[in-house]
Amino acid sequence: MRFATAPIILGSVLLLSACGNKPLHDLDARRNSPDEFLVLPSKPLEEPSSYAALPEPTPGGRNRTDRDPKAEAVVALGGRPSSTDIPAGDGALVTAASRYGVQGDIRESLATEDAKYRKRAGILANIKLFPVDRYAETYERQALDPQDVSTAYRRAGVPTPSSPPEGE
Repeated sequence: MRFATAPIILGSVLLLSACGNKPLHDLDARRNSPDEFLVLPSKPLEEPSSYAALPEPTPGGRNRTDRDPKAEAVVALGGRPSSTDIPAGDGALVTAASRYGVQGDIRESLATEDAKYRKRAGILANIKLFPVDRYAETYERQALDPQDVSTAYRRAGVPTPSSPPEGE
């Protein structure tokens, strides 16, 4: 009797442990600390030349010591942070990319469609005996093989740059 119940108990434990809800890239599930990439260090405090010339405080507004990562990246790459317009050299690219219209809520709609796809694809994804890369497994059918695409373009007569060697 004991021999018959042991496989049943072991099987039920395995089935219940496979029902966990993990994110796609569960890189380090043991971590309970905050995400260090969400913390932005502030600039050092500066004493103004005149306290009377300080602007009126705006509740909920920006602080002079707050960092602006986008503007800092633009400056680091040689651009001007004050310019939010499309550069003159990129005007034709933006026009060509938006020739069929621009969907304003594209990020939200793509996130919704992706959540639906992952839910459909992940029905049996939680039942795994060994750890696997669930992200690669979920999007495997949507991935392109660069060698196949390069070969197809070359057969069609399209000039293509050299591809990296296979296996890299």
